[in-house]
Formats: sequence, structure tokens, C-alpha cells
Amino acid sequence: MFTAPDPERLRLRQASRAVIGVGLAVLAVAATGLDVRAAITGGLAALLALFTVTDADVRGQAGTTALLPLVGLPVLASAAVLHDAPPLRDAAFLGIVFAGVYARRYGPRGNALGIFAFMTFFVAQFLRPAPQDLPPLAGAVLLALAVAALVRFGLWPIERRTPPPAAPPPGDERGLRRPTTRQAVQATVACGLALLAGQALSHERWYWAVGAAWWIFVNTASRGETLVRGFRRVLGTVVGIAAGLLVALPVDGHPAATAGIVAVCVFGIFYTAAVSYSWMMFFVTVMVGLLYGLLGVLDAGLLALRVAETLIGALGAAAAVVFVLPVTTHATTNAWIRRALVALQRGTEDAARRLAGDAAADPARRVAELELLLGRARLALAPLVHPLNPYRERKARARLVLGLLDECAARAHALAGIAADPEASHDARLTEGCQRVEEAVRRLLRQQAPGAAEDRRADAECAHRQPEGDRAVAHLHALEAALAGLAGPLHSAPRGPLRTA
Repeated sequence: MFTAPDPERLRLRQASRAVIGVGLAVLAVAATGLDVRAAITGGLAALLALFTVTDADVRGQAGTTALLPLVGLPVLASAAVLHDAPPLRDAAFLGIVFAGVYARRYGPRGNALGIFAFMTFFVAQFLRPAPQDLPPLAGAVLLALAVAALVRFGLWPIERRTPPPAAPPPGDERGLRRPTTRQAVQATVACGLALLAGQALSHERWYWAVGAAWWIFVNTASRGETLVRGFRRVLGTVVGIAAGLLVALPVDGHPAATAGIVAVCVFGIFYTAAVSYSWMMFFVTVMVGLLYGLLGVLDAGLLALRVAETLIGALGAAAAVVFVLPVTTHATTNAWIRRALVALQRGTEDAARRLAGDAAADPARRVAELELLLGRARLALAPLVHPLNPYRERKARARLVLGLLDECAARAHALAGIAADPEASHDARLTEGCQRVEEAVRRLLRQQAPGAAEDRRADAECAHRQPEGDRAVAHLHALEAALAGLAGPLHSAPRGPLRTA
């Protein structure tokens, strides 16, 4: 967690800003004289606003932040009104689950609004507001969001220096063939199973099972990703409960101590979210235990129930992704890799144009896009290399693909750097090498591997032409070799033997 790369200290700065934003939001709500429940509601609203809004530019972030109360307040009102009508409450909750996941097709804004809507209903189950409690709680939400926006856009703006988040794999599917629709159905089924089993275990804390199932589906796109995320959620929760026994129980709602440890948890949530879901859940679990202490209902039995409800949610998610409209890991990884290959092809084209003297060509922009897409491909491949994956051949093949993709990224980055050098001059060998790389990408996208004779001829030509000290040509040949190596694992059946030329 602490050794993971943090370019430009972005995670550190965002985590520090979150502590300030959430802290100021809670202080602002408390200063109005509202009670502890309103302060908790405001603090969670500020945390969600700072955590879920991930638009690529500041204008988009401001627009999404402004829309949060338009989604959250009606959901909060419906939760309060339906609290004493369990059948209608449960139906509304599942409807919000479906709509929240379905909204992800609209990009970062849809994802943020969907999460905010779900969590607003969830927090209402946690705090159990009555209709007469709505005005102070709504005021707390509005005030907290305003303070969070002030910190984010005024006191401590952090410009994004990375490309915008990658969109879902492209496609013209409709209905249940569309990935977001399939996942919305899966999440609704998973949350429905978790709701039924959670209520059988506890009529008061059943919503933890639904929350566990919901969050397992966030930022996942395949069966493998969801199963691995479920395992990590249970692991993080169990370890967090153990820490809660040592931290939250002794604190027992003491305001100053609770505030200090909650601040550490908020920092941990933001600092670890991008690198470790288990660690993020650890900090979330400890924070929730502390909030229960503030409400005066914390005990060891409640923490044990939290583990059981989380396990129920994870099992519901696992059942849904395996049996309901499953999206295979193979299909998802192939979609991301194909997008990355297209970016690589375009980056090579731009590098060739830049080396030929076209100042408008920008291979660096294509390399940034490639890195983003390869990052998403690595995430999709992660379940295949997980220690719990029992299929050794698939694990070895995934590791081979990851290594070759890393090689492609490194060579493309180096080539872009050389092309940006004003001293670099046009060389016919570079044009020819770029053309060979482009053809290698086209073969991969056509699911066509080069024949053995062509491979031997290419190897002989590379050996003959390889100039000593010519870095650009060397990178192109290494890139071509990595692409040739990808043909076998990418063109093989998911569980069949590895194809070779």
C-alpha cells in the first residue's frame, strides 16, 4: 500500500484534501446546532462527493457535484417515507440499485450519481430518519456538499494530469447484450438475494448485506473481477472488524478520539482506493464501527453481525455473476486489449509522421491513451493471475500477456520520446519499421497469426537490419517481436492449449 507508485503525489494530495473537506463539512453542520445524525449525514455526503466525482475536467466535476443533491434528496425523502413500509422500501431500494448501475453507461457522471443515490438510501437505513427529520438532514447534505465543493474547487483545487477514465469497451449491443444492462440486472439480483438473506439474519442490520453486494459490482466488468473483488471485500471487512475490536470498542463514542481516528480512516480510504480494495474496506469498516460508537449502539456482537452480512452480500454477488447473464473474463480482457492495440497502432503512425517532420503529429498523446487502456486491461486480467485461480495454464498465459503488454507500453513510450526529439531525423528504416508494427497490429485484430515461414523471414530481416546504437529502430523491432508473441495467447481458446506458429 505505502510502496505503490504515486505519481506527483496525487493520491497523497487527494487523501489530504478529503480529510480537510470532510472535517470542515462536519464542523459546518455541527456549528448550525444540528444533532449527531445530521453531522454523520453531512460528513458522508461530503466524503461521497469527493470520492465519486471523477470527471476528466474541473468543469465536468463541478457539474456533477451540482447534480448530486438533485439525485440524493429525493432518494433521502423516499427512504424516510417508506421506512415503515418494508415491501415498498425494499422494492424502492432494488429499483435504485438497478438505476444506479444502469447509469454507468453515461460515463463518470452517471457512475457518480448512481453511487450517490444508492448510498443516500443506504445511509437512511443506517440512521432511520422519520419524515419530520428530513428538513435538518436535507440541510446537512446541502451544507456539506457546498463545503466539499468549496474545498475542491476553491481552497485546494487539484488539476488532473492524467487522461480521463477509459470508457467501457465499445460496442453496438442493445438490450441485455449491452454490458451495463447485464451488470444492472446482475447487481439487482445480487442485492435482492442479499436483502432476503440479510433480513433472515437480522431485521435491523440487513442493509449491510445489500451494501456489500452493491460495492462489489462497482468498477468491475467481468465475472472474474467481481469474484476477486468479493473476496477482497470480505478480507478487508474481517481485518477491519478485528481492528475495530481493538480501536472502536475502547473509544466507545468519545468525540475527540473518534474524530481523530475517523480522520485517519478517511485519509486511508482515499489513499488506498486506487491500489488496494482490501485496505480501503479495512478503513471503511473501522470508520463504520466508530460511527456506531457515536450513535451509542456499538458492541462486539454488532461487529460480528457486520462480518456475516458482508459474507452474505459477497455470496449473493458471486451467485449473480456466475448464473445470471455472465460476462466472461476472456471476453472483457479481449475487448480492452483490442482497444489498446488500436491505440498502439495509432501511436506508431503518429511517431512515424513526427519522425518524417510532421510537427502536428503527437505520439505522446497516443501513448498516454495506451497506458490508460493497458491499465484497464491489466485490471481485467488480474483475476486470472490471482493466487486463488486454480487454472495454472490460464494463469501462465495471463502472465505472459501481461509481460508482453508491459513490453509494448515501454517500447511505445520510448519511441514517442525519440520522435519528440528535435534532433531525430527521417530514416527510411523507421518508416518501414512502423509499417511492420502497424501490420502486426492488424493481424492481431483480424485474429490472424503470421505463418512460420513469414516469422522466420521477419526474424532474419530484423537480424540483418538491426543497427548498433539506433534506438528508434531497436524499439520498433522489439515492439514487433512483442506483438508477434501476443498472437499465440490471444488467438488460443480460453481453456485450450496455447497456440504456437
